[in-house]
Amino acid sequence: MKKLIIYLLLLTIAHSFGQELNLPVFTQYLADNNFVVSPTYAGIGDNLKIRGNALTQWVGIKDAPDNQSVYADVRIADRTGVGVSFYNDKNGYTLQTGAKFSFAHHLILDYYSKQYLSFGISYNLNSFRIDVESINNDNIKKPVGLPPLTDDRRNSNNNFDVGVLYRNKGFFASFNANNILKKNIDDAITVIEPRLLLNYQIYSGYTFRGPKKSGLEFEPSVFYQMFSSDKRSSTDVNFKFRKFNRDEDYYWAGISYRYLNDQFFKPLNVGPMVGFKKNIFYFGYAYQVTMNDLSRFNSGTHVVTIGLEFLQGISNCPCTQSPVHD
Repeated sequence: MKKLIIYLLLLTIAHSFGQELNLPVFTQYLADNNFVVSPTYAGIGDNLKIRGNALTQWVGIKDAPDNQSVYADVRIADRTGVGVSFYNDKNGYTLQTGAKFSFAHHLILDYYSKQYLSFGISYNLNSFRIDVESINNDNIKKPVGLPPLTDDRRNSNNNFDVGVLYRNKGFFASFNANNILKKNIDDAITVIEPRLLLNYQIYSGYTFRGPKKSGLEFEPSVFYQMFSSDKRSSTDVNFKFRKFNRDEDYYWAGISYRYLNDQFFKPLNVGPMVGFKKNIFYFGYAYQVTMNDLSRFNSGTHVVTIGLEFLQGISNCPCTQSPVHD
C-alpha cells in the first residue's frame, strides 16, 4: 500500500512538471487585453497599455490554482511594438514564476479595405519548483507517512512563442504556436514526463457597431487551444459589448462558455464579465461557474483585472492605430 501511495505521489509530481509553461488562460484576454493571447498584438493602440490580473480558481478547494500576472505593451515605431509580461503561479505543491519578452511587426495589406497582417515572437523564461518542504510537512500530519522527499525539485526553461494576426476592418484572427522548443526535464522522472509542451491557439472574432451615434459596440469571439502532446483541446465561445461616451470612456459586459471539444454540451465553466474604462484607468471582473464534478466542492473562479493606459501618441500607420468610435 505504501508503495502505491509513493507511486501516486510521484505521478502527481510528474504531471505537475508536465504543466510547466502552460499557464491558465481564462478570460484575462477579454478584458481588452488581447496581448495575453498573442505577441502579435504588441503595439496596436495609441497608448502604453498595462494590465494586472489576479486569478483564483475553484474557490473553496484547498491549494487550488492561484495566479497573478502583469502584461504591458507599447508601440516603439509606426509599425513596431514590444511587450513584456511577468507571472507567478501556484498549483498545489507546484510553484512557477517567469517572464515573456515580445516583439511584433505590423504590415498594411490593403490601405483602403483596412487589411493588416502582424507577426509576433516571444522569448519565455520560466522557473518551476516543487514545494518539497510543504509536502514533507503535510506528510507528517497523515496517519500513514511517506518517506521524506529530498533535494530541491527545481527546473528552469527557455522557450519561444510565434504568432500571426490578420485583421480586416472589424474581423480579426490570430494563430499562435507556443513553447515550440523541447524543454529540460528532471532525469528522475523522464519516463512519464512529456518533453514537448507545444500547444496551438486560435483567437478570432468580429467587432461591429450598433446604430449610428449609439456608442454601442458588439464583439462575438472564439478562443481555441490544443496541446500537441495528447491532443487535448478546448474552446471558449464569448460575447461582449461596449458602450462608449464622447470622451472614449466606456463600460462593457459579456459572457464566456468553455467546453472540451468532444463535449460541447458539457461545459467546463460558464461566466459573466463586466468592466469599465475611465480616462487612463481600467477595471474588469469575471466570474466563472464550474460545471463539472468539482462544482460540489467550490464556488467558482474569480478574475480581477486592473489596468492603466497612458503616454498617448497616435501612429502615422493605420495598422497600429486604435479604431475610431462614433
